[in-house]
Amino acid sequence: MVISNPSNNPLDTLAKQKSRYFLTWRWHFYSGLFVIPFMLMLSVTGFIMLFDDEIEAVRYGEVLSVNPSTYPSQEPLPLSAQLEAVQQAYPDGTVTQFVPATSSDVANRFSVTMADESTRFVLVNPYNADITGTIDRSDSWYQLANDIHGTLLIGDVGDYLIEIAASLTVILLVSGIYLWLPNDNARRAGFLKIRTDSGSRVLLRDLHANMGGILSIVLLFFVLSGLAWAGVWGAKIVQPWNSFPAQKWDDVPVSDINHKALNHGSEEEMPWNLELTPLPESKVHVHGEENTSGSSAGNAKKAEIAAKQIGIDRVVSEAKALGFGQYKLNFPRSETGVFTVSANTMSGDITDPTQDRTTHIDQYSGKVLADVTWNDYNTIAKAMAAGIALHQGDISIINKVANVFFCLAFILIAITGGVMWWQRRPVGQRKLGAPPKLADSGLWKVGIVSVVLVCIAFPMAGLTIVALMVIDALICRYMVTFKDALS
Repeated sequence: MVISNPSNNPLDTLAKQKSRYFLTWRWHFYSGLFVIPFMLMLSVTGFIMLFDDEIEAVRYGEVLSVNPSTYPSQEPLPLSAQLEAVQQAYPDGTVTQFVPATSSDVANRFSVTMADESTRFVLVNPYNADITGTIDRSDSWYQLANDIHGTLLIGDVGDYLIEIAASLTVILLVSGIYLWLPNDNARRAGFLKIRTDSGSRVLLRDLHANMGGILSIVLLFFVLSGLAWAGVWGAKIVQPWNSFPAQKWDDVPVSDINHKALNHGSEEEMPWNLELTPLPESKVHVHGEENTSGSSAGNAKKAEIAAKQIGIDRVVSEAKALGFGQYKLNFPRSETGVFTVSANTMSGDITDPTQDRTTHIDQYSGKVLADVTWNDYNTIAKAMAAGIALHQGDISIINKVANVFFCLAFILIAITGGVMWWQRRPVGQRKLGAPPKLADSGLWKVGIVSVVLVCIAFPMAGLTIVALMVIDALICRYMVTFKDALS
């Protein structure tokens, strides 16, 4: 008598596939419920940030523009004269940054930190040093959108919530691709098709599944490049291992503050791989002798400084000689601070990440203390520099238009997912309407390995999944009402 192996039974195989399909759908469903609001928020705020320049031109065009034809025979005044005009107008403020005009009909910008810690751009006509107006840096639509995009306006808690959502998006993508691929007749019927004559639910399903499947790699790119700024995955894991080592600067004392201190608020102006790297220090001449000790900052404040700080005119001349075009110039923040000239895609100075450059100049001697270019970046840092530029739509107009499309597509994916859930939820019942959980079909090794790998790679996703498993084990099993609500 021949005994058949149950595992070879087609009905058993079909039941196992169906069980795994619904299990994957449940993961996709629960991840989606959490992720959808964040995907909408990130897409909308990202869309606003794409048009920062256009919005600023509409809001402040009158004070941003100058008419060079009014001064046909006059060259722009020295920057030192323009800086002096700003310092005279704001004697209680501290000028921290200079941003040169992008064209001859635009005002120069000097960033001034006021006594109340607020920061504003002071706009200066380069032809007569007249101040044309100011822009409150905290009042820009970009700043507001960026703060929401990064922290939900609630600080670290918001950052962690967004990181959880971004991490769970990876699970959403993996499970979504599994559900999308045409492994049976039902999925083949809608694969890469939009059926408009089969009812609204089928139409929504086709839009959601096909757009999500086709754009999954694009969405993964946005998630990974965005996570690099997150508080755990980025700041604690990836960024520290890929920061530029200050030890490469030979015979240069380093400060106890890093490049991140040069950012203004939540505006990321320093390259990602330099944020955690200490700044170099200027060599202070005290009573005719060089003091290069690590404690020179404290000593210099009490001592007579024999050397005189070089002016902005010389620094800018040096920057131009080094090949800088559009850039940001950060002023020294202390007696041992340095002039920092930076041009990078992160802050929108340039559009080609391979031209990233950050140069530190001694504020007394004018000597170049450190010069970091694209060639000094490691592989991950290069990927981040290029990735952030693409993420922000800075590479070209094509990149910007593509990102506008992606933002709109992600909004559509999120909305169709939410509407599908709303349509299929049990009406009049206190239930979420999660996909049913079928009978246990045994150990699904591929599924387990996939989830474990995501949890290891993205700790916040792992912690969230563990928390959900604990809730399921300790609450759902013993609280029937709660269990029914999640069914």
